[in-house]
Amino acid sequence: ERARDYLHKTGRFIVIGGIVSPVHDSYGKTGLVSSRHRLTMCQLAVQSSDWIRVDPWECYQDTWQTTCSVLEHHRDLMKRVTGCILSNVNTPSITPVIGQPQNESSQTIYQNNNISNKPTAAKILGKVGESLSRICCVRPPMERFTFVDENANLGTVMRYEEIELRILLLCGSDLLESFCIPGLWNEADMEVIVGEFGIVVVPRDGADPDRIMNHSSILRKYKNNILVVKDDSNHPMSVVSSTKSRLALQHGDGHVVDYLCQPVIDYILKSQLYINASG
Repeated sequence: ERARDYLHKTGRFIVIGGIVSPVHDSYGKTGLVSSRHRLTMCQLAVQSSDWIRVDPWECYQDTWQTTCSVLEHHRDLMKRVTGCILSNVNTPSITPVIGQPQNESSQTIYQNNNISNKPTAAKILGKVGESLSRICCVRPPMERFTFVDENANLGTVMRYEEIELRILLLCGSDLLESFCIPGLWNEADMEVIVGEFGIVVVPRDGADPDRIMNHSSILRKYKNNILVVKDDSNHPMSVVSSTKSRLALQHGDGHVVDYLCQPVIDYILKSQLYINASG
């Protein structure tokens, strides 16, 4: 939620959906419970959201999929289902773009320039096919849509095929830091993830993403494709941690309610997940 808010504040993006993709059972991480449980917990966590959905594709494959292949799957699916152009971050465009900054000499279609650096709550007629029908679950109707600045009440008409979309990887700074570990990531995959898709990074545990980026030639090369979320609230996003949640459950720590919503806690207790014999 806060990553989306930050992207909107930049004036460069309209986030139309989020995808949660639980990892395959064969990933091999210690303590990883069955994907059946993880899919259910994720679905319970986002059941009240009108823009985030859980995608089981990664779990349903025959074996573990790389992060790069998962991103490519969703890019190809979105292109096939919607007919939209999936933009490469380095590809210049002559049409208005969702998820790519406009030429500075032209007016951004979803931002009112009269308001200092603050994008309006852009209204898209039909919400771009109800947010591309919940991010490619079904094919949206191919109609003409108008991007509307709610203050100026003006817009640019375009077809779905003229809208360019971007898929970005949302991660914590701990994952970004793992890019710097020699041999851990395939370098060709890193080039695609950072160079073609782009990353949205949430700082965690006081980590400095700028320092991390300076330790990797690929991250330095594509630094402009890495967006670091600035958290202005009194409750930093770094407190959100699946590791802390599991430890709290194992030790009977009531502070687990700080990390999890009640339906997820109820499911964990009912299914006896993460709780050791003495818990």
